Amino acid sequence: MLQGSLLQQMELAHRNTKRPIRFGVYYKNTLVALCHALEDQILQDVTSPLMITAFQQGKWYLQEAERYADIAKKSRQIAIMASPDSVWAEHSTSQLPNVNLIALDPADPVAQEWHLIILSPQYTAMVICQELSEADYGASGIPASDLERKFYGLWTFEPELVQETAQLAIAHIQRYNPQVAAQLTTAQKAIQPNLATPEFLGTVVSRVVDYLQSGQLNISVSTTARHQALDNNLVSNEIQAFLRMAQIIDAADIANPMAAAEVVVLSETMGQLLDLPAWQIKRLRLAGLLHRIDPLQRAESILTPTASTQYREDAPSCPLTCPLIPGAQVLRTMPRLRAIAQIITHQSEWWDGTGEPAGLAGDEIPLESRILSLAADFQWRVNQKKNSQLSREEIFSQALEECRQQHSHRFDPKLVDTLALLVMGLQQGLELPQITPKVSSGMWLLDRRLDSESKTNIDINQNLPAR
Repeated sequence: MLQGSLLQQMELAHRNTKRPIRFGVYYKNTLVALCHALEDQILQDVTSPLMITAFQQGKWYLQEAERYADIAKKSRQIAIMASPDSVWAEHSTSQLPNVNLIALDPADPVAQEWHLIILSPQYTAMVICQELSEADYGASGIPASDLERKFYGLWTFEPELVQETAQLAIAHIQRYNPQVAAQLTTAQKAIQPNLATPEFLGTVVSRVVDYLQSGQLNISVSTTARHQALDNNLVSNEIQAFLRMAQIIDAADIANPMAAAEVVVLSETMGQLLDLPAWQIKRLRLAGLLHRIDPLQRAESILTPTASTQYREDAPSCPLTCPLIPGAQVLRTMPRLRAIAQIITHQSEWWDGTGEPAGLAGDEIPLESRILSLAADFQWRVNQKKNSQLSREEIFSQALEECRQQHSHRFDPKLVDTLALLVMGLQQGLELPQITPKVSSGMWLLDRRLDSESKTNIDINQNLPAR
């Protein structure tokens, strides 16, 4: 990272903290898709958000200047940082009263960065990246194709992180134009962002995926290998969009903020006890991470109990004929995630056939959906008891017994027996490897190879009373 850049300042501020920032590498076409999707949300906004951007060079701003004229009509204030080109300040958009250009010194490290920071009372969003240096590209050197340029950074909706980065950006602008910095500070203080709602996130995520997919169709790269690299980057970032959404849903639940991560490790361990193949366990992980996304939980289905079952490695253990509500349709547009949509949709089916959305019974319910349903219920029950006076062993025992009371009615009896084996291990001190997804790189969730992943051994409920 360049010394003094906003990215480096962020990394230093979070280094050795409980929540270090995980950065990823993005191709330029991915960043264009992300930024356009987030900017489009401003065009729909009625709250006059604040936006701070960095374009590297004025010529990149000039390509977006007409678009920014429309964005300015919906914005409280826009600040644009870049190394100036000869005519960038003369463009009509630059003359608008709420648009401020900050002409960066070409030697300024921020002139090598690409930023989009949005603060609105309804949400916050940010893309912040820094272009790789010639040395970072290695032996292949700087790419000839503009689409293949790479940037190191992250994108997020997390309010605290976006607010913090906005303050860093304003402090940087202070060096060039104290008056504009003061105006931005006043505007920032006037905005009290709320955590984005699932409905808002669903809209933005759908738009991000649409831009990523349409951008993919316009790729023209000389070699198949390079095309595959760009394709993998796009798929990875499509998954990131959903993972970002799931992270915010968990963060909003103060009483159970680790639900997704803990459901993942429970589901995966149950899958291992059942000797499921690696591809199916990976699918369980992704379904576990996304299982709380509300539109997916309430999806409708016309899948009938008599529907023929198709088993194949790239599909869930039931047919892909289940239509989903609009909130889930975006998953189905991505072939690799159709199976995940199906698993999440049918997690609310009951073993006796009285559940939703299709009224499936017994083995007609996809196996992964049955596992996910039981793991999520058990995790919720354990979390509900964690602040009680019960011991760790008693908490696990009571949660298991409550699940047992619903076997043959709500849950698969055999899976309840599998959960009992897992609980026995937990009571004897077993610590499960909880995987924190690298949201900056989602490909490991879909790659059929067993990629190495960083794991830290922590207890399934680290907040439980000590033994």
